[in-house]
Formats: sequence, structure tokens, C-alpha cells
Amino acid sequence: MGGKNTNKVPDLKNLPYRRGVGAVLFNGQGLVFVGRRFGKKYPLSWQMPQGGIDEGEVPEQAVYRELAEETGVEKAEVIAESKEWLTYDLPDELVGVAWGGKFRGQTQKWFALRFTGVDGDVDLNVHKKPEFRDWQWVAFKDLPDLIVPFKRRLYEEILLEFKDLPNRIADAS
Repeated sequence: MGGKNTNKVPDLKNLPYRRGVGAVLFNGQGLVFVGRRFGKKYPLSWQMPQGGIDEGEVPEQAVYRELAEETGVEKAEVIAESKEWLTYDLPDELVGVAWGGKFRGQTQKWFALRFTGVDGDVDLNVHKKPEFRDWQWVAFKDLPDLIVPFKRRLYEEILLEFKDLPNRIADAS
């Protein structure tokens, strides 16, 4: 009865990173798609489409799937890929909670894509459980100011990775 508890509490910082992808979707003016997430935990709830890589998928397949699931967009083409996998850590209060408590953050391969459709192609309700409640096109440089604080460094890395694309895309239109 007075036995000692032998259940070990896992060291949350030793959890692995979840592998995923992210989509920087540029329109013809060099602006980037962001969606406003559901939920009220963080006031800065805008983000670019992203998600996990399914078993048997390569990252490029995953980014097209995630983009279609989260935005309804199927008219896009990859124009660049991050050189490295980019990583972020969850804040302490979310480690052990998000993704069933299996991961401490994400390591992601990011892709820049050119949107080849029209705004009417965006359908946030295409999936049975929508990710976003609203969306807009924003200046690429403004992305870090819209994201939750724990992803800000990641978004700054994305800016560096794809810094020349907004002007190249706008000039080509």
C-alpha cells in the first residue's frame, strides 16, 4: 500500500521532433497566403499551411497534400525548397500535450510555391475539420509579426531562405 511510484515521467525535452512540411504560397504579386487558425489561445494566430508527412510520402508530396487539405488549393507549383530542415520547439505548456504528447516540436522541410489559380480556388472548408477560419495575402516580410511567438524564429529563417522570391515573382508577372 505504501509502495513507491515507479511510473517514470518522461523528460519532455528528450522527445523527438515531428517531421513535417510547410508551404510558402506566393501569388502573382509576390504576396504570401496566411490562414487564421481556430482557437483563442494566442492572439497572433496567422500561419502558413503546414503539416505532418504521412508514412510513405516524400516531402514534396506531403506539401501538395497539406496545401490541398488546408486551403483547397491544387493549382500551385513548387519553385524552391529549403536547403535544410527547419526546426522549432513547442512552448513548455504544449510539450507533452500537442500531437498526443509524442513530440517536442517539429522539424520541417519548407517549399515555396507559385499559386497558379484564382482566389476563388481557396476553400477553407474542403476538409472535414478545417485548419483556418479566415485567410489573406500578406507581404512576405511581415510574416514574423503575424505568427505565434514560439514560431517567430522559424519564420525569420524562412524569410532568409526565400528572400529573393517575392521580387522575382512580382517582376515576372
